[in-house]
Amino acid sequence: MSLERGLAKTRLGQIHYRKAGFGESIMLFHINQQSSALMLELMAVLSTRFQVIAMDYPSYGMSDHVATQPTISDYASVAVEVMDTLGIERAHVLGEAVGSLVATEVAAAYPARVGKAVLVNCPFVPGARPKGTDGDIPRETRPGDSSGFPLTRTIEYLLENDPEHAPMYPTQSWMDRINVAQIEAGRERWQAIDALHLYDLKVGLRRLTCPVLMLTGEHFYFIQHKDEMLREVPGARLEIVPGGRFCMTWEKAPEVGAAAIAFIGEASD
Repeated sequence: MSLERGLAKTRLGQIHYRKAGFGESIMLFHINQQSSALMLELMAVLSTRFQVIAMDYPSYGMSDHVATQPTISDYASVAVEVMDTLGIERAHVLGEAVGSLVATEVAAAYPARVGKAVLVNCPFVPGARPKGTDGDIPRETRPGDSSGFPLTRTIEYLLENDPEHAPMYPTQSWMDRINVAQIEAGRERWQAIDALHLYDLKVGLRRLTCPVLMLTGEHFYFIQHKDEMLREVPGARLEIVPGGRFCMTWEKAPEVGAAAIAFIGEASD
């Protein structure tokens, strides 16, 4: 894979992106507290068919940090600014976990700019998320020093304390990239999950008008809500990825990439 990197000037500062491949464009959106570096395996698969752009959210990866709390709508508008910088009029969108919300909002708020949407491990719950809580990510599982700056974790620590947010077979290489991404985000690392808590996913899903593919890992803990989720998006397709859990865009990149290529290649009704 021939990889390019660049910066796009946006209203929330310089946004770092990785780009590879040629053809139709597809935008990739990463998981909370990670960066586009966790999309490299998926980019290698998708770049055989698409021009692939994986961006870092503000405060994540090598993008500029922002002191104020962004919203999912902010991430979506920044993604469109990145598209504008690269001269992309229309793109498909794919995101995992928090990234699936960003993909949802880009498609819902800018329907003329989006072809199809692939939502991976969408963190859907039927009822409202409790306000004033950390939801499904206990903050004690993401340790920090006394100032709030993140500390690195071993694979053993992660699997003992937070296995739901690990792939089925994490490697040290994966954990190293997670640790780097945490340090890059620093004290702002909670911004994306806080943006998730502020976003009404059910409303976002109901606004979708483009074709939608939902990919859910066999062992992903939100799979219990898949039927309720599908009711929010009439016509959406759900595929369960065998052996998948969290971070499927890394661990199951061949399966996720193949499903996305097949879905996007289908003629729309």
